[in-house]
Amino acid sequence: MSSDLPDLSAMLADLHTLVSLESPSSDPVAVNRVMDVVEGWARDLGAVTRALPGGTRSMTLGVDGSGVARPLLILMHADTVWPTGTLERMPWRQDGDRLYGPGTYDMKGGIVGTVHALRALRGQWPDGGIHLLLSPDEEIGSDSSRPHIEAAARAARACLVVEPPVADSHALKTGRKGTGGYWLTLRGIASHAGNRPADGASAITAAAEAVLAVQALARPGIGTTVSAGVIHGGSAMNVIPETCTVEFDLRVSTLAEGQRVDAAVQAWRPADPRVTVEVRGGMNRPPFEQGADTLALYAHARELAGTLGFDVGHESVGGGSDGNFTAPITPTLDGLGAPGDGAHAQHEHIRLDRWPAHVQLLTRLIQTI
Repeated sequence: MSSDLPDLSAMLADLHTLVSLESPSSDPVAVNRVMDVVEGWARDLGAVTRALPGGTRSMTLGVDGSGVARPLLILMHADTVWPTGTLERMPWRQDGDRLYGPGTYDMKGGIVGTVHALRALRGQWPDGGIHLLLSPDEEIGSDSSRPHIEAAARAARACLVVEPPVADSHALKTGRKGTGGYWLTLRGIASHAGNRPADGASAITAAAEAVLAVQALARPGIGTTVSAGVIHGGSAMNVIPETCTVEFDLRVSTLAEGQRVDAAVQAWRPADPRVTVEVRGGMNRPPFEQGADTLALYAHARELAGTLGFDVGHESVGGGSDGNFTAPITPTLDGLGAPGDGAHAQHEHIRLDRWPAHVQLLTRLIQTI
């Protein structure tokens, strides 16, 4: 492989194509427009492509299906958190070494970098080949894509995730918290708050108890956080409220912690026996625990980066990705997308001064894992 850096102007042209196609998770037609472009690029490289149930696209390069050598899995997602029309208030713009726009950092820059890393290989695929998965629903939990991701991981020798590196430090990601959520629906008895308050059973009072009890399950010292983020209830100020709902966010560093919290939430009951509780939800993504296999992949990446003239660190982070699904199955390294900052924020951008070197590192990883 040539030691030359990838062509930044060509990467920017491809990134502009994807960013111009707004792709909120809630709009499958819009997401498919992005996926069609990426699939076209993959076909130009000679990929065999398939549309899987639920919308995930599978693209393979040099995979012969014999099973003698297992492919390298690369995970990408085409959806963003930004609604259609965001470009009008967050336009594509360059300010020095920073390129701004919705989806640039999370993760259309990662998609483009992957395509250019593959182009640099000029058809010389590693033994076992490469399996690309492009999902349509990562930002909303990966419900449709998860079975395909886990099946591909079971067949893969390793997995690379082209989510962006850690903001500011541009470190790779060798661990992620598991993520989950709970929706508690409380149902009590409505009554007139002035005339017959004792006849009522307040769903809001029970919800307040739930907030305190469930948030008390947090153990921040070992990475377990629980937060009540949304609450709705009641019908009028002078009515003992019949219904109330509470939504909780859950983050854990270990599977055992997820199991502990889940058992406690499922067992919780209001103090007033007249109020019932319905619990929905649970863990969505298992923890991506920082294991020896992932640290070995990182050590290899750092060695390669050194030969390219830069150093790269690693961190465990609180947010989840599709790498959470693959890490318990096959060695996984995350954060191999475009460096920058501002995921899900108005200042979302990538760093043009750092991006080509990270793409070059990704190319070397694909060659040598």
